Amino acid sequence: MDWYPRHRRDLPWRRTQDPYAIWLSEIILQQTRVQQGLPYYERFLAAYPTVQDLANAPEQEVLRLWQGLGYYSRARNLRLTAQQVVNEYAGQFPGTYAELLKLRGVGPYTAAAIASFAFGERVAVLDGNVYRVLSRVFGITTDIAQPAARKEFQQLADQLISYDNPADYNQAIMEFGAIQCTPVNPDCLFCPVREQCFAFQHGMVQQLPVKSKAKAARTRYFHYFVLRHGEQVYLRRRGGKDIWHGLFDFHLLETPEAELPAKALLTELEQLGARVTTNRVSEPAALMRHTLSHQKVEARFHELWLDAPLAQSALQQADLQAYSAAQIHDLPKPVIISNYLEQKSII
Repeated sequence: MDWYPRHRRDLPWRRTQDPYAIWLSEIILQQTRVQQGLPYYERFLAAYPTVQDLANAPEQEVLRLWQGLGYYSRARNLRLTAQQVVNEYAGQFPGTYAELLKLRGVGPYTAAAIASFAFGERVAVLDGNVYRVLSRVFGITTDIAQPAARKEFQQLADQLISYDNPADYNQAIMEFGAIQCTPVNPDCLFCPVREQCFAFQHGMVQQLPVKSKAKAARTRYFHYFVLRHGEQVYLRRRGGKDIWHGLFDFHLLETPEAELPAKALLTELEQLGARVTTNRVSEPAALMRHTLSHQKVEARFHELWLDAPLAQSALQQADLQAYSAAQIHDLPKPVIISNYLEQKSII
């Protein structure tokens, strides 16, 4: 608590007790670094100053504003939670940890953050920074990747939290982990608790916290058909329960191997009824890679110019629709699609 006022970063969500603004920042920062998340936070507050504004926003608009942050289920839950607050709580965020947990997409960490920062409730936050600080200072070797670790660390965090100022304490321990007790090369030389830190005293700073490795991410091979006719490009809205649900991309053929045989490409075009022009030759298929938390995507983009528009039956069968560059710009898209479009100067 002595360290925090001297070292904390000046962040906009720390200058407010508005539960809506605090909730918004916590959802954005769940899987995002502060530096990356800050512009998104400011854009969302500008577009939706109140929870009612967000509740009334079209899903596609919210996804477009979220584009680039990944984990798009967070964006969909953001809007649905706003609607829940408006419909079930008369537009006012519930004021207790227990009630906050009833909101869609709000888990123990987010509920504790809102409850302490907005309402001063004495409930400890537990995020990656807090796990790291507690593990090192107290010499806890429990694997934090295991579900049982949460109870052990939560009990300790709840014992330590300040009675007088739980909000600042929670902010302080998270900030301490973020900029002092960092995962790699922590600043132990100027650490105010190094004399009490088990890890420092026993040479275990690099060994703590203990965290078992996740399974290796699998690689998926995507072949995108960038079908173009005149000034229009064909895209489709992704459905199902796969990645990027609700975002727009091109006609896709996924294969078990990296390369797409010419015969498979021709067969796919025949099924679409696509008549490819012979007087315009596209460059070799562009290759782009994108890493997600649990899988890697290796995408090749096959740019194909058509002699005639696709038939309506083909559009319905493949869920495709023709869009102009201006329309594509406003669609929510995976980063890999947006990067390709920008590289090709399509948007």
